Amino acid sequence: MSSAADLAGSEAEPGNTIDRPYPGGIPEATVARLPIYLRALYTLGERGVTTVASDELARSAGVNSAKLRKDLSHLGSYGIRGVGYDVEYLVYQVSRALGLTQRWPVVIIGAGNLGRALANYGGFITRGFRIEAVLDTDHSLVGRELGGVIVGHVDELEAVVAAHSIAIGVIAVPAGAAQAMCDRLVSAGVTSILNFAPMVLTVPDGVDVRKVDLSIELQILAFHAQRRNAARFGQAADQAAAEA
Repeated sequence: MSSAADLAGSEAEPGNTIDRPYPGGIPEATVARLPIYLRALYTLGERGVTTVASDELARSAGVNSAKLRKDLSHLGSYGIRGVGYDVEYLVYQVSRALGLTQRWPVVIIGAGNLGRALANYGGFITRGFRIEAVLDTDHSLVGRELGGVIVGHVDELEAVVAAHSIAIGVIAVPAGAAQAMCDRLVSAGVTSILNFAPMVLTVPDGVDVRKVDLSIELQILAFHAQRRNAARFGQAADQAAAEA
C-alpha cells in the first residue's frame, strides 16, 4: 500500500486528551485516535481491502462505530451509504490531518539498545518520518552504521539540526542526560520532542513533548492484572462457601 507521503504527490507532556479544540478544528481526543485508525487502515490495505464499513473499521481500531464516524466527520469524510469508506483515500485524509503527507526529518539522540531499535525500525519511513541522524557520546559507537545512517557524536547536534532541518528530536538517553539534550534541541530550533527517558522534561511554551514510559504502562497492566486476580479469588471463595 502507498505511504501517506506518496499519496500526497503516548500521552502528551504536559496535558491530556480531553476534547479541547485542536489546530484545524479537530478535538485533541480525536487526534489521539487518528493514528489508531491509520494503523487499522494500513492493515486493511495490506490485505487487499479497498472499501470498509464503519463497523468493521471501528472493530479493527477498538472503538465504537458512532465515535469513529464522529471522528472522521471532523476530516470531512462521511463515507458512502451502503458502501463505506474508500480505504486508500481515507488513509490520505487521516495522514493529511496528522501532517504525514510530507517527510519529517528526525534525529535520535542515544544509540544504546533503545536507540538502535528505533533506528532500525522500518515503519517510520512509510509513515513520513526519515531518520536523518543518530547521535551518541560513546566513541565506540560513533562511526558505526545504524538504520542506514552513520552514528555521529552528540557534539554535532546543533550542526545536524541545521544541516538536515530536523523537525523532531527523539531522546533515548538515561534520565540524567535527558534535560540537557532537550535544552540543546530546543536551542537549536527543534520544537517537537519524543522523550523515552523516565523523567518529565521542562520546555518553554511553543515546544511539544510526547513522553513514552514503558515502565508506567507495565505498572498499569499490573494494576489491572491484580484486580482480575482478586476478582477470580473472590469468586472462588464465594463458590467454596456456597458448596460448604
